[in-house]
Amino acid sequence: MNFIGTFPILATPFNEGGSLDLDSVERLVGFMAGIGVEGVTVLGVLGESNRMLDKEREALITRAVAAAGGRTRVIVGASHPGTQATIGLCQMARDLGADAVMIAPSMEPVPNEARVFDYFQQIAAAELLPIVAQDHPASTQVHMSIPLLLRLIDEVPAIACIKEEGLPTPVRVAALKQGMQKRRVPLLTGLGALYGYFDLMAGCDGFNTGFAFPEVLMAMERAARAGNLEESYRLYAKYLPLIVFEQQPGVAVRKELLRMRGLLNNANVRHPGAAITEGAARQLRDIIERVLPGVDITKAVQP
Repeated sequence: MNFIGTFPILATPFNEGGSLDLDSVERLVGFMAGIGVEGVTVLGVLGESNRMLDKEREALITRAVAAAGGRTRVIVGASHPGTQATIGLCQMARDLGADAVMIAPSMEPVPNEARVFDYFQQIAAAELLPIVAQDHPASTQVHMSIPLLLRLIDEVPAIACIKEEGLPTPVRVAALKQGMQKRRVPLLTGLGALYGYFDLMAGCDGFNTGFAFPEVLMAMERAARAGNLEESYRLYAKYLPLIVFEQQPGVAVRKELLRMRGLLNNANVRHPGAAITEGAARQLRDIIERVLPGVDITKAVQP
């Protein structure tokens, strides 16, 4: 699997009563495949995976893989504090037809990079699926050093990609690019594309994040890869107000945007997560009208 390009992190849709909304899952994946993303990720950090039962995970993965229909790849978040439990989630993903798994380490009472390395090594030894190793200290409270990430790349062949979200991301992306000598793997950036242009300039290979307009990220990444840095910057600057507003804590703003785009039946966040406030919803509508005046956002946007 090639991890170069744009791989949106998908929100998990829920019905009014809090049950899983599989129809919206199908519509969301279908839209992403239709605009030509290289892959999608379900059950990521902002996919509310920590609020889901195993049977719900199974149902969601099954529907996402079916909706993708081979048109785009499906990556499944499979992180768990327990190594054996993580392997079990990877097994589930493989059995249900996923193409790769995304895994982040969990915080331990005493930080220990050797244990983090061992965690990934044991999961890789199960020989299940390619691994996207996620470095996201904001959610995991685990700070993986550049030497640790380079060691993982060198010594764990199952790690096929690094998702770099440790700050400052441009500096870390550049250090990883420079440090990969024995083996090279793609680097993807996340954090809602907040530092997207700068990460592309530092050498990242694309996006693995949940910004609700992935067609913009695709255009940014492809322009940068073609050497058209001015166009990549123009797109970043144009959409930065939306990127910043969406990157507020939680997933409520992103879900409201996806609802406005017609991809989710509603913007429900599973309890105890908070829904978007009416004030924030008004601000969001104002920003969209400023950035995309008169544009029908239920269709693919021409950046």
